[in-house]
Parts: sequence; C-alpha cells; structure tokens
Amino acid sequence: MSRQVDLWVDPACPWAWITSRWLLEAAMVRDLDVRWHVMSLGVLNEGRELTEEYVEFMKTAFRPVRVLIAAEQRHGGSVVEPLYSAMGTRRHVNQEEEWDDIIAKSLAECGLDADLASAADTTDFDEALRVSHKEGMDPVGYDVGTPVLHIGDVAFFGPVVTPAPKGEAAGTLFDGVWAVASTPGFYEMKRSRTDGPSFE
Repeated sequence: MSRQVDLWVDPACPWAWITSRWLLEAAMVRDLDVRWHVMSLGVLNEGRELTEEYVEFMKTAFRPVRVLIAAEQRHGGSVVEPLYSAMGTRRHVNQEEEWDDIIAKSLAECGLDADLASAADTTDFDEALRVSHKEGMDPVGYDVGTPVLHIGDVAFFGPVVTPAPKGEAAGTLFDGVWAVASTPGFYEMKRSRTDGPSFE
C-alpha cells in the first residue's frame, strides 16, 4: 500500500529543491504516492525582518509560484511536479537567474501554453497561492521555513539535507523520516548547517 507524502515547494528555494530531488529518488525505491503543492517564500516572509540581500531576493519571489498556481488551475495537480522540476533545474542546477527566461523555457519544455507566463506579473492568482501556502503551513506552524512535508497526519519542516541522497540511501532516509513522523509527540531535531546547498 502506497504511503501518501505531500510536499510544498517554491522554485526559488534551494533547500526545497534538494529535498524534492531526494523524495523523487526515495519514490523509486519505496512505495510512495508523492503529491506536489505550491508554497511561497514571499508569503512566508511577509512582515519579517530581512537582510537587504534577502529583500532583493524577495522582490521576484512571487513570479514563479504564480505561474505554478496558474498552470495547476488550468491543467490540474499533476502539472506541478514537472513544471517545478523544469524551473528548478534551470534555477539551481544550471544557475540561470532571469525568471522570465526560466519560466518561458520551462513552460515550453513541459508542453504548456506560453500565455501562462503572464501570471507572473498579475495578482489574479495570489488568493489561490495563499490558500495552497496555508494548507501546507498551518499544520506545521509559521516559525519554520521551506521545505514542508506532510506524511499522513503529521506535518513538519524538512528534511534539510545536502546533497540529495540517491538510490537506497534515499529510501533509508525516508524510512527514518517515516519513523519520526509515526512517533507520537515528536517535535524537533536539529543541528547547525555547516554546508551550503549542493545540487549534485
């Protein structure tokens, strides 16, 4: 019987990207039903004190997630993973910086309508984006970041890992995450990060 796993992602977040690659690997060696959802770093960081560098980063944060939501509304939830993966590969693996190019190329790669790119610069999809974001964040709380994972009735931030484990190592990590999620009353386990994100 497949285990349902729900993952909330924002294409701008490198840590969510690595977690998503781990989960895809884990699904190849474990019986998982992975469902993909959109969250927003822009929404998450509203009202927070941010560094100048992060403020600049946030100025474009709504653009790719609006496009993801627009594509999901037009084509259904199955479009989220391939479009997110196309965007993330360009952003994180290829180190492309211009969201206009990333969005246009990703839509074309996925065979999606080019006009979806216009969603990046309109607020028409912000309400739906906030609903999706809230569904992911409410169960885990708002004092965390991204990625957010739901396994069954348990929601949590993470796992934050770099680089993404491959093959059976990915399955072993999932087994541990499942064990944690299945333990009543378990809340937190953390250590300081010493390495930046690796996209190998």
